[in-house]
Amino acid sequence: MPPFDRRTLLSGGLAAGAALATSASAATEAPLVLHQVFFWLKTPGAKADRDKLIAGLKALKAIDFIQQLHVGVPASTEKREVIDNSYDVSELMVFKSVEDQNRYQTHPLHQKFVADCGHLWSKVVVYDSLAV
Repeated sequence: MPPFDRRTLLSGGLAAGAALATSASAATEAPLVLHQVFFWLKTPGAKADRDKLIAGLKALKAIDFIQQLHVGVPASTEKREVIDNSYDVSELMVFKSVEDQNRYQTHPLHQKFVADCGHLWSKVVVYDSLAV
């Protein structure tokens, strides 16, 4: 057995304490809010409408409390019963809190997006979730 080394014991204890403190602070932070929205165009397959909707969604990135923004279209993945790729455009936003997501709903840029692009879609489905 190696001889007792006080420096090793202290540095190991400090590292373990730092890890616990990091875990404790992470546990007290609010989980991120994922805001997923799926849009069905009034005129399915209309490239100009799809492009306008995509541009409108990408412009929302200017809202400073949106942590991340992903805009997409259905992927050509394997057809399976559990996959719904009937939508035309999707967006995924990440917010630090429910409060930020609520602020987003009334933000002038979001309101402008709805006014400018709302006529393009026939259906919208929203899924908001928190990490567990």
